[in-house]
Amino acid sequence: MPYRLGLVTYQLAKDWDVEEIIANCAETGFEGVELRTTHAHGVEVELDTGQRQEVRSRFADSEVALVGLGSAFEYDSVDSAELRSNIEDTKEYARLAADVGAPGIKVRPNKVHDDEGVPRERTFEQIGRALRECGEFAAQLGVEIRLEVHGRVTCEPAHIRTILDHADHRNVFACWNSNPQDCDESGSIDANYALLEKDIRLVHINELWSGYPWSRLFRLLLGSGYEGFTLAEIPPSRDPLRLMRYYRALWQAHGAG
Repeated sequence: MPYRLGLVTYQLAKDWDVEEIIANCAETGFEGVELRTTHAHGVEVELDTGQRQEVRSRFADSEVALVGLGSAFEYDSVDSAELRSNIEDTKEYARLAADVGAPGIKVRPNKVHDDEGVPRERTFEQIGRALRECGEFAAQLGVEIRLEVHGRVTCEPAHIRTILDHADHRNVFACWNSNPQDCDESGSIDANYALLEKDIRLVHINELWSGYPWSRLFRLLLGSGYEGFTLAEIPPSRDPLRLMRYYRALWQAHGAG
C-alpha cells in the first residue's frame, strides 16, 4: 500500500511526550505522527538548537516518521496586526520543522467575516496571499505548507480550491480533513475530492465507524497515486493502545491496508 497510517496528536496523544508517542505508535503499527503544537510533547519554537537536534534524532532512530507539525495558524483576521503575527509565527514554525526534520507544517483557514461586512472573496484572497508568503519562505527550508480543509464555511472544498488558487504557489498544498461537508447530496465525495486532488499532501481521518465514505476515500487516494499518510485524529481513551490496535484493524478492513 503506497500510503500509511499515522496519528495526529491533537486529542489522543495530547498528554504524551515524544518518547511515549514514538513507543506507542511503534507498538501499534502507526508509522508516522503529526505533532500538534501547544501540547505536552513540547516541540515548540522555544527549543534551543540542541533540543531540536534531540527531537530530530529520536525520530530518525525510530520506526516512526515525523510527518509534520500541526499548527493552528490562520490568516482570515480583519486585524492587520493579528494577520501579520500569524504569518511571522508560521515562518518560525517552518524553521522549527526544518530543524526537527518535519517535512511540513499544517495551517488552516478558520472562518469568514460575513457579520462584519467583509466579502468572502476578499477573505479567501487574503488567506491565499498570506499562504503564498509563507509557502515562499518555507520552500527555502524544504518545508511544505499544508492548508487543512477546516473552519466555518472555509471547510467547503470549493472554497479551499479558491484559496489555493489565490496562493498560486508550488509549496502550498492541501490537507484533506474528512469533513461531512466533503459529501454532496448523494453522499459522494468524488467531485469535491477532484477539486483538490492534485494538491493533497496530507490526509486527516477520524472515526472509521461513522457514515463517511472511507472505503471510497481510500480508493480515490490509491487511484491518485497518493503516497503520504492518513493520520488518525481521534479522541482520548483510557486504553489508548487497545484503541489504536482496533483502529488500525478497521483502517485495514476499509481497504486501506
